[in-house]
Amino acid sequence: MTNKNLIDLEAMSPEQIDKIIRKAKKIMQSPADYRHACDGKILATLFYEPSTRTQMSFQTAMLKLGGRTIGFDNPMNSSVAKGESLKDTIKVISGYADIIAIRHPIEGTAMASSLYADVPVINCGDGGHLHPTQTLTDIVTLSCEKGRLDNLKIGVCGDLLNGRTVHSLIKTLAKYNNNSFVLISTKELSVPLYIIDILEKNGCKYEIANSLADAITELDVLYMTRIQRERFKSDEEYEAQKNVFVLDREKLGKAREDMIILHPLPRVNEITVDIDDDPRALYFKQAQYGMYGRMALILMLLQDEDFTIATRDTKTVEHRCTNPKCITQTEDYLPNLSYEKLGMTMCDFCDKRID
Repeated sequence: MTNKNLIDLEAMSPEQIDKIIRKAKKIMQSPADYRHACDGKILATLFYEPSTRTQMSFQTAMLKLGGRTIGFDNPMNSSVAKGESLKDTIKVISGYADIIAIRHPIEGTAMASSLYADVPVINCGDGGHLHPTQTLTDIVTLSCEKGRLDNLKIGVCGDLLNGRTVHSLIKTLAKYNNNSFVLISTKELSVPLYIIDILEKNGCKYEIANSLADAITELDVLYMTRIQRERFKSDEEYEAQKNVFVLDREKLGKAREDMIILHPLPRVNEITVDIDDDPRALYFKQAQYGMYGRMALILMLLQDEDFTIATRDTKTVEHRCTNPKCITQTEDYLPNLSYEKLGMTMCDFCDKRID
């Protein structure tokens, strides 16, 4: 089966991803040609969680295409504050808008939204799960700056447990030939096992490191992430982790001259500000690439009838997902959808194993 929802870039083939990249590059080259591409269309941005870049990037993307935007960036200013369910919100908004971009602190919310929307749904981040449009930003940047998406050695550093940008990036780049990964984190914030399963399934080489200074020397790409205070249960846990990995000039001096530094932003203190002027530091330019990637995505979902995204074969099971961070724990009307992977039953919303 196929649909027009972008929940997870893993559902896209490399050919589809490359098609979006090509479209983004065309828009960069001739933005005036797309000034009226979405005349009369409306994008709804439903942001249940704070955002600067993703929300404004989508809004700017739609405006530059000639469309308009509606939505909210504080659910307490909507009927959510009155107890309205996700299902009802989505059904109402999909009657107003032509496409929906949603961010939510609970894992699996975008997938749940797609069950009830009559228009395409774009996942702009669901808790610590996934962030496919940030990955779209990342791969447009890689294509423009490195000229390829394969044969790369990528270091990802920081909160790899809760870092949805990291999860989406690894899942996507694992599709391309001869990419290898260095997973740099503390033991407490190491990458989830399902991401390791994906690397092994795709035959990707990977190594686990606990020293940024040692790992940086042979990288083509260093992907830094912040330690996310909002994902910790206590301030004490956060304080113990927040300054473990900091990229400074001393560490950068050990890196290759052609390595590039990416960061999904916002930055806190994991990259010192004196690195900003280094030609390898591309995180601000990366944010601009993201706008063009999102313009291309909107066009593909709204205008390209042949651009459809594969869906997993799912089934309804008796047991409900027990992940406390899953949307099924708060929206009790949702079906117990699952899929099979490596002989295990996985939740279709949050990708965690159902026991």
